[in-house]
Amino acid sequence: MSNPSPKAQALSASAAAAAYDLQTCTALMRTGSKSFFAASKLLPVRLRAPATALYAYCRLADDAIDLGTDPHLAMQDLQQRLDAIYEGRPSDQDADRALAHVVHRYGIARGLLDALLDGFLWDSQGRRYETLADVEAYGARVAGTVGAMMSTIMGAATETAIARACELGVAMQLTNIARDIGEDARNGRLYIPRAWFREIGMDADAWLAAPVFDARIAGFTQRLLLRADVLYRRGEFGLAELPWDCRPAIQAARLVYAEIGKQLEREGLDSISRRTVVSTRRKLALIARAATVAVKPPALPATPLSPVPAIAFLVDVVGRDHRPAADHKPWTVPQRSFDQRVEWMVDLFGRLEQRERASR
Repeated sequence: MSNPSPKAQALSASAAAAAYDLQTCTALMRTGSKSFFAASKLLPVRLRAPATALYAYCRLADDAIDLGTDPHLAMQDLQQRLDAIYEGRPSDQDADRALAHVVHRYGIARGLLDALLDGFLWDSQGRRYETLADVEAYGARVAGTVGAMMSTIMGAATETAIARACELGVAMQLTNIARDIGEDARNGRLYIPRAWFREIGMDADAWLAAPVFDARIAGFTQRLLLRADVLYRRGEFGLAELPWDCRPAIQAARLVYAEIGKQLEREGLDSISRRTVVSTRRKLALIARAATVAVKPPALPATPLSPVPAIAFLVDVVGRDHRPAADHKPWTVPQRSFDQRVEWMVDLFGRLEQRERASR
């Protein structure tokens, strides 16, 4: 038997390194981001690896800025690491090498990752959000960018697809903000627009120093959820732009996140004294419902939708900097049908709930 050619050996070594990097990222997400790890199993197998690598990098970058002693120094380091990634010489860190495979394989626009890091830095700086537009600008950076990158990975980089993906990301972030008002306040962070406090003669800083739930906070929460609902409806129009086997996972994420808001409403809009959780049974029902969009996505609106202002710059970034996907496919993982993935989800959600109950 002849020995493999140097090129074949190099390709084999590259594939082995990519597989190792992916395993490391998967282990990180399994222990540190259980919700994403569960949701990623609904993606078609060809996209699970790059999605995992992308989310692992996002989490590590967020931690580096948020938990480090000097956010600006961490930001400078991350920017230099991104320079190296885009130049094809990533650092020895597993997440950097895995991200390098993703950005070069799928042509991820650099500006999306720069905007994401900016959003993380805003958090570490304790940025003040005066208006809803300011809050949406934050959501565009920390969540809209992820929607745009995921849409790109799925092969949907048209203006419409990117706009709807970004808007869906902002909707999810607004839901997160509404759900976590109390937790954020106890950590000294306020994402409710300060202008809303002034409108009713309420002192935002005084409330932040001693957060309590009352009808006024319920009203703010409702306003956030109403805006999120508008963006969820807009985001759904992007499903038709996605490959058919990607639609169920994105629709499932959309439905489950929107359900957090509905559950919060059922609980009286109180996110100060409790944390809203959607039950496993309800999640599974929504996931099953999401499967129908694979063959019948929602009809498009009669009049094309322009991007909402907060995410327009992200659409421009992708239109300017996106490059066609490369041909190489470095990762291989076992194939599973959508039904098998749903069965896996049933088991995983059950185990995660058991862990949460045990930790209380």
